[in-house]
Amino acid sequence: MAVETAPDRTVVAAPGRGYEAIVIGGGHNALVTAAYLAKAGRRTLVLERRGHVGGAAETAELGGVRVPRLADTVGRIRPTVVKDLDLRSHGLRLVAPDVRAFAPQPDGRAITLWTDQARTVAGLRDWSSHDADAYPDFDRLVRSLGRFLAELAAETPPDIRAPGIGDALTGLKLGRTFRGLGKHDSHTILRVLPMAVADFVAEAFETDALRAAIAWRGVRQSFLGPWSAGTTAILLADGAGNDGGAAGQTVFAIGGPGALSEALASAAGAAGAEIRCGAEVVAIISRDNHATGVALASGEEIHSPVVVSGLDPKRTLVDLADPVTIGPTMRWRAGNYRTPGVVAKVNLVVDRLPRFTAAAGDDEQLLRGRIVAAPGIDAIERAFDAAKYGRTSDPPVLEATIPSLVDASLVDGAPDGTHVVSVSAQYAPYRLRDGSWDDVQAAGLGDRVVAVLDELAPGFASSVRAREVITPLDLEREYGLSGGHPLHGEQALDQFFLWRPFLGSGRYRLPIEGLYLCASGAHPGGGITGQPGQNAAREILADMKRRR
Repeated sequence: MAVETAPDRTVVAAPGRGYEAIVIGGGHNALVTAAYLAKAGRRTLVLERRGHVGGAAETAELGGVRVPRLADTVGRIRPTVVKDLDLRSHGLRLVAPDVRAFAPQPDGRAITLWTDQARTVAGLRDWSSHDADAYPDFDRLVRSLGRFLAELAAETPPDIRAPGIGDALTGLKLGRTFRGLGKHDSHTILRVLPMAVADFVAEAFETDALRAAIAWRGVRQSFLGPWSAGTTAILLADGAGNDGGAAGQTVFAIGGPGALSEALASAAGAAGAEIRCGAEVVAIISRDNHATGVALASGEEIHSPVVVSGLDPKRTLVDLADPVTIGPTMRWRAGNYRTPGVVAKVNLVVDRLPRFTAAAGDDEQLLRGRIVAAPGIDAIERAFDAAKYGRTSDPPVLEATIPSLVDASLVDGAPDGTHVVSVSAQYAPYRLRDGSWDDVQAAGLGDRVVAVLDELAPGFASSVRAREVITPLDLEREYGLSGGHPLHGEQALDQFFLWRPFLGSGRYRLPIEGLYLCASGAHPGGGITGQPGQNAAREILADMKRRR
């Protein structure tokens, strides 16, 4: 994969001072943590293996234009992170199109979910009067339950070994919020969290296409199908802390997701953090069960009493931590943390805007949000079935965006009509039953993705001018994501809240004193939210204060 990247970015702090915290990795959560630590006056160093920061939130070049290489939307970034770090003053600009999701069907019709609920309801009436009438109540329920999960996401899980006053206060706060749900919603959330998302949407709607368009968010980027237990919790968590509701959130950063990472790096640098790219950490140094620094591939050792990992838990504890220090039991638990990647990314540059049959000529407006190619619940489940047995699904389930429709800067200098199409393809398992990921397998998947889009938008295949296929194996090799999992691990209920990454390490503190986890493998999980980084920074600063 030959993709040009931005030049190395190094923000240098005042020289001649020791570091109070070292952050491993330059992903968006790591940058959030570093920015909060530096803002609090802590001398902080960020070490990024690659030539630039951003991790999955990056914008790269392909075919003479810029594309969102992995993540494409940033609508789940927490407003408190944007406000606290004043990211808008560091260049962050966000835009939310009127349409949230457009789900074209093989029969030429489409489900369209708008920001305007009344507009969504009016469109659903062409499908089912029952579903049109049910949609407002369902949207209200999703928002209500999502608000509770948003508060849960902002809290540190309790210390089950030695609960303190802080844990009791957190429990009281969550209890008040839970009671605030009311009798109906409080009963409902307890009932639906372990439920399969297929059952959850079926309670409200009768149209399979609508069920699939909504339920998709409960399995997106996970090795789960719509009939898997606990997928309703994932759907509700997707709308936590944002304006998602039943339709889901769709927000783009002008300049691509890399613009968010650049704003975070700028905020961290302005606060005094130092960011070094091209600095690969190969070991976490510890002594007497206390982290003392890191060792780099260059042979350099850098010392600090606090080490914060922005990597996934498996890579942190199995690959970098001293096995003698963490011991065989914890190493075994970390090695069994589930990271079964099942998503591939296909980036395309096309010479004209796709014309979807279901858009009926209104492509310019309808294609500004997420495009979901998932014709039904059973179609998603069949695709998942293939992955369970080590095969890529045929056809794959797709979620695509055309960010150049809302951000023309991505295609500056390109011929008129050029657009970027960013596609997440599921299910593409990390471990293949027959062979392994290579150029032939990747090309075959890319062909199937294009074929699905060509069926829904005739002539699409002939418009493709450049293509890049990023497999789960590429995600592991290039981005350090164990198993190629973009969320740093499954978000099923056994790896949720107290159990993320595993019981006893769910409070951002890992088994080595002074070693913390700040990325998506920590509570509340993956996605471009900044919440794990924000929460981890709060706990690190509290521990620093206690040690004084």
